Amino acid sequence: MLAVERHERILDQLDKNKIVKVSELSKLLDVTEKTIRGDLELLEKRGLLNRIHGGAVLAEDEGRMLPIAERQSGYSDVKSAIAKEAVKLIEPNETILMDGGSTTIAIAELLGEFPITVITNDLKIANVLLSKSNVQLMVLGGTRIDKSSSLMGAQATEMLKRMRVNRLFFGTTGISVEHGLTVFNSIHADWKKQIISCADHITLLADSSKFEKVALIQFAKFDEVNEIVTDTNLDPHIKETLENSHVRLHLANV
Repeated sequence: MLAVERHERILDQLDKNKIVKVSELSKLLDVTEKTIRGDLELLEKRGLLNRIHGGAVLAEDEGRMLPIAERQSGYSDVKSAIAKEAVKLIEPNETILMDGGSTTIAIAELLGEFPITVITNDLKIANVLLSKSNVQLMVLGGTRIDKSSSLMGAQATEMLKRMRVNRLFFGTTGISVEHGLTVFNSIHADWKKQIISCADHITLLADSSKFEKVALIQFAKFDEVNEIVTDTNLDPHIKETLENSHVRLHLANV
């Protein structure tokens, strides 16, 4: 098992159980306790956990990236504001690709005022758009990953290879000018690489809490993004850096 695969499993266990033990991880991953301790040390340096005697717990920082479900359910007002700002970027009759996520679901709820084609792999987004007569909907097939509403797999990948869309709306777990766009799961990382490759215009949706955070696996460099829609709580220094880059910045009032 590669180190990155072990790190995925460790963080998954931490996300589910809030605490992990070296001895249990050693048995689960079939490696020595010394290897596990080295893994925990590395993940602690990246701010993803705090080591304790015999194991590790969730990082205590308010901006921690775990647990994932708790993090994704927060900032609903901010995500709604970002969605309203993002919809302004869409032109009638465009074809857009929407990745799964709470902010893209919020965008879907706002669509329907003008004709547009939406391609998505997310069942929740598809359900929101079903009754909107101005929206031509295409759902990518695949297998549901864990308990999410997103479909991924070979079928979806093959469909993507034959597509070219005007714009992609997608999210990320962490975003850093130095380390790029990152997520915790290699399956999600591979998927996001694929959707970026089939869009003419790449629009990242990221609330201000995600900036200068680094998850486990990089799926894109910062300069692969055309524009970012975030909120006015963005740190002024980060805002200045973005404004001096080639990336176009849109700030939603919150």
